[in-house]
Amino acid sequence: MKSTIFNTIVAAGLGVLAACNPSAKEEIAKGDISANEISEEKLDFLGITDKDHLSAASKRALAWSDDLTNEWFGEFTVHDLKGDLAYEEGVVRRDPSALIKVDGKYFVWYSKSVGKTDGFAGDIENEKVFPWDRCDIWYATSEDGWTWKEEGIAVARGEKGAYDDRSVFTTEIMVHDGVYYLCYQTVKSPYNVRVKNQVGLAWSNSPYGPWTKSEEPILSPADNGIWKGDEDNRFLVEKKGDFDSHKVHDPCIIPYNGKFYLYYKGEQMGEAITFGGRQIRHGVAIADNPKGPYIKSKYNPISNSGHEICVWPHKDGIASLITTDGPEKNTVQLSKDGINFEIASVIPGAPHAIGLNRTLDTEEPFAIFEWGLTHKYHNYDWQYIRRFQGKRKTTHVAKGEVKNKEASDASDQSK
Repeated sequence: MKSTIFNTIVAAGLGVLAACNPSAKEEIAKGDISANEISEEKLDFLGITDKDHLSAASKRALAWSDDLTNEWFGEFTVHDLKGDLAYEEGVVRRDPSALIKVDGKYFVWYSKSVGKTDGFAGDIENEKVFPWDRCDIWYATSEDGWTWKEEGIAVARGEKGAYDDRSVFTTEIMVHDGVYYLCYQTVKSPYNVRVKNQVGLAWSNSPYGPWTKSEEPILSPADNGIWKGDEDNRFLVEKKGDFDSHKVHDPCIIPYNGKFYLYYKGEQMGEAITFGGRQIRHGVAIADNPKGPYIKSKYNPISNSGHEICVWPHKDGIASLITTDGPEKNTVQLSKDGINFEIASVIPGAPHAIGLNRTLDTEEPFAIFEWGLTHKYHNYDWQYIRRFQGKRKTTHVAKGEVKNKEASDASDQSK
């Protein structure tokens, strides 16, 4: 049984499998294909000389693509912003959307709330249980991407009793045929531990608004899990249900192949901790119209790892940055059909909750990471938005060599 599970993991994604024949990948992973069928050049590159004794690691390496490159490998720095998006005590600004540029100005939308986080121990009806609780969606503009002006509320919480009356947060922007669309998470009061949030949509003919909200959510959690008992505990279940039976988070809509692909993060009832951390997976729902209806793919989940959704068009397909949770975290994954993703590269150090700059080149690897926005926890009560910058890394210097060089330089300067 352990061997079967291991081979399944190998075939599914611990190697870079993008360019291999699927049947060959499975045969190599299982050990059913002889190393004699692999080119001598590849064996030499991998340092494999004894074809009759292949470790599990060697079998995975043989299943890797033949065109491995370092095109997605790079490093990141993060910097404070100026103006209204600089750190402000008592205010939460987090989860920036992608950046777009209209009439010479960059636009970003984000979650904003005020007041400290109280958690679930107090008066849930009137207090704030998470930093993203009691949020509205605000937006800001900038001419240079460094100094930002907060323009005001774009989408506010709904009236009491509405599906979005408690909080609207973690938004993404899409522009299509001259119309601007914001998709976002919603929570209805009371915000208890077992609450099942949904996804809403708003649209406008201008990035400045006004915005029209969907009367009903466009996406909801699966309804096939069963809680155990009445205690407000999300880990107690009789049946876990689909990967998104508890929550649907971090929505992002991408126009693709004449349709609209709504990517989202799923949280399962009774969520487990696996060898990769939290049991977080991504899904996609597809519609013929930007306003829906969105139908979840039968192939969900489409990842076995990840956290915040970060997807973008890349060449003739879709790219996804997988971070934070799961056995395939810290990877870039590519798909030619928007559903089946394969690992293209490890990408360490990517900032959390990335707001991509959609004005940048999406064709060249790593170019999309030249700069964008992210958020930082000053502490659990206060978060703020910052700017990240990425640089492709093509060389490697051992850390000890760097330190020795710095020490040598310092010694030279003191003489």
